[in-house]
Amino acid sequence: MATSFDLSAQEICTKRIHRNTSTAVLYEAAIGSHDGRITSTGALLTTSGEKTGRSPKDKRVVAHPDSEGDIWWGPVNIKMEEESFLSNRQRAIDYLNSLEEVFIVDGFAGWDPESQLKVRVICARPYHALFMHNMLIRPTEEQLADFGEPDYVIYNAGGFPADPHTPGVNSETSVNLSFEHREFVILGTQYAGEMKKGIFTIMHYLMPKNDIFSMHCSANEGDDGDVSLFFGLSGTGKTTLSADPERALIGDDEHCWGDNGVFNIEGGCYAKCIDLSYEKEPIIFNAVRYGSVLENCVLNEESRVVDYTDASLTENTRASYPIEFVPNAKIPCVGGHPKNIILLTCDAFGVLPPVSKLTPEQAMYHFISGYTAKVAGTEVGVTEPEATFSACFGAAFLVWHPTKYAEMLAEKMRRHNATAWLVNTGWSGGAYGVGSRLSLKYTRAIIHAIHSGELAEADTTEDPLFGLHIPTHCEGVPAEVLVPKNTWEDQEAFVETANKLARLFRENFSEYADEASEAILQAGPKEAAPA
Repeated sequence: MATSFDLSAQEICTKRIHRNTSTAVLYEAAIGSHDGRITSTGALLTTSGEKTGRSPKDKRVVAHPDSEGDIWWGPVNIKMEEESFLSNRQRAIDYLNSLEEVFIVDGFAGWDPESQLKVRVICARPYHALFMHNMLIRPTEEQLADFGEPDYVIYNAGGFPADPHTPGVNSETSVNLSFEHREFVILGTQYAGEMKKGIFTIMHYLMPKNDIFSMHCSANEGDDGDVSLFFGLSGTGKTTLSADPERALIGDDEHCWGDNGVFNIEGGCYAKCIDLSYEKEPIIFNAVRYGSVLENCVLNEESRVVDYTDASLTENTRASYPIEFVPNAKIPCVGGHPKNIILLTCDAFGVLPPVSKLTPEQAMYHFISGYTAKVAGTEVGVTEPEATFSACFGAAFLVWHPTKYAEMLAEKMRRHNATAWLVNTGWSGGAYGVGSRLSLKYTRAIIHAIHSGELAEADTTEDPLFGLHIPTHCEGVPAEVLVPKNTWEDQEAFVETANKLARLFRENFSEYADEASEAILQAGPKEAAPA
């Protein structure tokens, strides 16, 4: 129901304002404005238009004397002058004020009451409001009544283009953040993920200032209260392995680690759903129901059944749903200090072991590297793996230099006696095209052995090139699989491939070497493996 809620502090004077509207009303608004359709399972399906993913090259951060010295400037954080930000802000406000109605979502970021932020989202599309209703922590009626002014405001005017003639703006898309104005402005893109990741970027800056380690990871908890963190890029198994029916899910994507332990930043989940099926991902599949938002998926016009295999709009199809839709979610989404830190990689070169135990220095090195690999393309005959590095397993959202986050990881590991593991879910017996993907059954056995404490007590052997400590026994995994070289028929090819991967690691890490300590540098691969 529209209200006359006062948004004068945000300079919004639209007469019809829908604040924290119910899911049912947002459904009706979306369908009434041809902004969405209902799927056979009751989810709201919609499209984001031309932009079906984030626009990192169009993201700008205001350079201000109060924060300029903190920020890791470069291709991730591109400078914008305050005058240009204010111009874009006014453009967004003018657009929102030109509309007959706007939607407001007031909610919280961070489940720890001592450090959570009050966030206000102002948007034009009902689906954006429902998306943020799912992704923020939803206030109670009492909290909403006492909400007051927010700590940060998102102006989502994504249906209106930016002016490319504005200094610092290179296209009709512009996503801008000012820490001093405490505002985030979106122009020229209607991809909902920009809002979610904008909040994460804000937390990624503010939390480390208070000695709270912000992380792009999932987290779960065992019956004994032991918490595990899962870091990993797309395709490494982060969602699959953290969604363990025997463990409670704290969250699937964004967390913080403070003096009281771990807490989720979000109130919901944002899952990729290309090729989604009940057999592969039953938890996610069942969560796509009334109250969920499906973005850029394709459905059968008659049956309204979603075809999750259809990537004609994008491969980046997404589902957003409240964390309450996960049967074993832990609510409130908080946990104790982590016992295990699991860095996931999908090594298509077939060089890294299925599991290895890391020293704090090695954990820092591999955390900063953020490595995985994928097949270079789908062209016939192209089988060469392609290395991918993303600092801290989420370079696009970093604000401080990667070494700051890595140092916080190592310090908290030491203080709370956490153990770090590198788990490879990629290839064994050769690189892609020769070897085969490691069995999910083996990976699950490894994760179980980490959680049971078996691997922490196991004997290890040291990899001569990467210096990794490889357990020599893991229940449910053949011993020869644990040491990659033992699975290759062509030993010379293994050495050559291992040296190539080590070189790629060193070349990538050279970008961070000037800020890294000697101990971190020594934790990387050596110059060459023995023949």
